Amino acid sequence: MAALSFPSNFLTTTIDKAARWARTQSMWPATFGLACCAIEMMATGAAHNDLARFGMEVFRASPRQADLMIVAGRVSQKMAPVLRQVYDQMPDPKWVISMGACASSGGMFNNYALVQGVDEVVPVDVYVPGCPPGPQSLMHGILTLQRMIVEGKVAS
Repeated sequence: MAALSFPSNFLTTTIDKAARWARTQSMWPATFGLACCAIEMMATGAAHNDLARFGMEVFRASPRQADLMIVAGRVSQKMAPVLRQVYDQMPDPKWVISMGACASSGGMFNNYALVQGVDEVVPVDVYVPGCPPGPQSLMHGILTLQRMIVEGKVAS
């Protein structure tokens, strides 16, 4: 039996790999800006940094239209249930980026009023360090998450 021969410009892949790639190219972030990191997150979508290059030009106000939650800033104990409710309303698959020292670990605010890390409320896929991290850091975090999704390192 002769081996199958395909033209040199023929591409093969699996449905799973194609779906993971497609998901990374059309992520719609839900904004959850809580403090000074939110200003840097907004700058990421501005013309100078142009988040639209990665298919994320529209920040969604409705969690039902978003699949990426960017938690930017400190999370108070009163805001934690709201954060969880917004996360639960997002359709699957969904991912979370923790932006800044306050969201990741409570930052310099080690007190009873603030959650000491958003990972106590929702599962976090990527942490973006800094106080506040610049737009380039957030873009690096988003690209890291995209790479992790394509490689199958995070649940999708």
